[in-house]
Amino acid sequence: MPRLFLTSDLDSFPVTPHGCSVTLACGVRLQFPAGATTTPVTIHYRLWLPEPGLISLGPHDFLLSGVLELKPHGVAFQQDVSLWLLFVPPRTRRCREVVVRTWSNSIWSDLETHLEEEAPKRLWARCQVPHFSWFLVVLRPVSNACLVPPEGTLLCSSGHPGVKVIFPHGATEEPRHVSMQVVRMPGRELQALLGEPEAAVSPLLCLSQSGPPSFLRPVTVQLPLPPGVTGFSLDRSRLHLLYRAPPEATWDDITAQVALELTHLYARFQVTHFSWYWLWYTTKTCVGGLARKAWERLRLHRVNLIALQRRRDPEQVLLQCLPRNKVDATLRRLLERYRGPEPSDTVEMFEGEKFFAAFECGIDVDAGRPDCVDGRICFVFYSHLKNVKEVYVTTALDRETQAVRGQVSFYRGSVPVEVPQEAEAARQRKGADALWMATLPIKLPRLQRSEGRGQGAGLSLVPLNLGDADTGFLTQSNLLSIAGRLGPDWPAVALHLGMPYRELQRIRHEFRDDLDGQIRHMLFSWAERQAGNPGAVGLLVQALEQSDRQDVAEEVHAILELGRHKYQDSIRRTGLAPEDPALPGTSSSQISEPAQA
Repeated sequence: MPRLFLTSDLDSFPVTPHGCSVTLACGVRLQFPAGATTTPVTIHYRLWLPEPGLISLGPHDFLLSGVLELKPHGVAFQQDVSLWLLFVPPRTRRCREVVVRTWSNSIWSDLETHLEEEAPKRLWARCQVPHFSWFLVVLRPVSNACLVPPEGTLLCSSGHPGVKVIFPHGATEEPRHVSMQVVRMPGRELQALLGEPEAAVSPLLCLSQSGPPSFLRPVTVQLPLPPGVTGFSLDRSRLHLLYRAPPEATWDDITAQVALELTHLYARFQVTHFSWYWLWYTTKTCVGGLARKAWERLRLHRVNLIALQRRRDPEQVLLQCLPRNKVDATLRRLLERYRGPEPSDTVEMFEGEKFFAAFECGIDVDAGRPDCVDGRICFVFYSHLKNVKEVYVTTALDRETQAVRGQVSFYRGSVPVEVPQEAEAARQRKGADALWMATLPIKLPRLQRSEGRGQGAGLSLVPLNLGDADTGFLTQSNLLSIAGRLGPDWPAVALHLGMPYRELQRIRHEFRDDLDGQIRHMLFSWAERQAGNPGAVGLLVQALEQSDRQDVAEEVHAILELGRHKYQDSIRRTGLAPEDPALPGTSSSQISEPAQA
C-alpha cells in the first residue's frame, strides 16, 4: 500500500482504487483500504480553530482537539476509511470516555472510538468513517445505549451500576434507540454551595431517545439514593425528585407527581418520556433554584488570568487563561523568561465561553492577527486546550521621556461592535460591569535615546515584509513572534535555512549572554537577505518543519492566510482589482454548514 507524508504547504492528496496510507503535516493519519474508491479522487483537508459556532458540545462535554475538515463532503466510500486524530490527554477519565464527533446528515453524532497510545501523553483516537465531513475529539460522560424492541428490555449504566431503566412489554410499537448518561457531583462542592453538611444528591441522570417523545407504557427508572442516605432511615420530607427538560435551564420538583418506591439503597419511579432526573436530600425548601446553581457549578471551571512580558523584550506580551491548579507550575516555568504582575483573582468560566483581552491606557496591539478585532484579542475557553496567546504591543506615547504604564483588561463575551472604552478604574466597577473579569498592569519601560522604538537590545530591526501577494506577507511583528517561539531550537532552523555554520558561531559569540538576541539576529539577518525573494516564506516553513517545529510552522500558515485575506480585501476596496467571488479567501471566513447546525 502506498504511503504519503504531506508537508504543511500541501492541503490535498490523491487517492486511487489501490488505496493508500496518508500522514498529514498536523499529525492526523488516514488509511484508505484497497477498493475504498472506484475512481481516483482528490482529498482536501483543513484544520479549523475551535469556535462555538463550529462545534457541538453537550453540557458536560470537554473539547480535546481542534476541528479537522475533510473534503469533498458526503462522498461515500465503498469501504470504511480509518482515521487517527491526536488529542490532549484528559485530566481524568473516571466515568468518562473519549469519542470522535462528526457532522453527518445535518446532525452531530459520535463514532465508535478506540484509543491508541504511541508514547506517554501522545494519544490517538481511532475511528472508521464512511464519508468525510468535520471531525473533533471530545470527552463526554460514559454513554450507554440500546435498541428498545416492542418486547421491552433493560438498560444499565456501565459507570454507575445502580442506575437502570426498565422498559416493559409494549412500551413502544417500533424499535427505538435510547441512550443514557450519568454525571456525579462531588459532595463537598454541594455542601459548600448549600451550607448544609448533611445535604447529598444522587448521580445526575440524562435520558434521551429517538422517535416519538412519549412511550406507550410507563418506563421504570432506578436511581441510587444520595450517599449516606438509606431507605429505612431517611426523612421523606427531605427527599426531592427534580426534573429538567432541555433547552430550559430550570429544574422542577416533581416529587408530588410521581410515586417514589424506596428500597434500602435505591429509589424507583415511572416516567412516560425522557429528560434529566436528579434526587436531592436536603432541608432546603426551594430546591429547584438550588439545583440550577449546582448544575451550573458542575460545568464551571475555576481559572486565573495572567499577563507576562518577556524580560528581554517587554513589548512581547503573553496572555493566558489557566485552570487554578496549574497556575503555580506554569509560572515557575515561565518566570525564567517572563515577568509580570500576580495572576488575577479566580474567575469561573464555562467550556466554550468567549472572552477577550483589551489593551488600555495607551497600549495597543502592533500586529494584524486572525483573532484581533479593533485591537481586542479574542479567546474561546476550552479547559483542556492551551488558552494562551503572545502578542506584540506598542504605544503612540513618547517612551523617551517616561515609561508607559498601561493595562490589559479581560471581558466576557464576544468583542462588541462598540468596544469598551479605557477602564481606568476597572477594579472598582466589578459590580457595575458584569462582563469585566480582571485587569492586569502592563509597563513599557522608558527608552534610552540610543534605542529605537520596537528594537531588540543590540539589534536594529529595519521595516520589512517577507513574502509576496500570492503566499502572503510576514511583517516585522510576525517575525518577532516567531522568534519568541523558537527557543534553543534556533540553530537547527538556521542551518535548514542555509545559514553557514561559521555565521552561527559568530552570532552565538556576539550575543553569548542573550538567547533572544541570538534568535532575533539570526532570523532578521536571514530575512533581510531574502528581500524580494518570493519563495522566502516557503523556505522558512520548510526549515521549521525539518527542525521538528511543526507548531511554529502552523502559526506561520495562520498568519499567511490572514495576510492573503487582508491583501485581497484591500485591493478590492481601493478599486485596483474587480470583485471576484472566486478569489481565495473571499468566503473562507464564513463557515456555513456548521453555523446552520
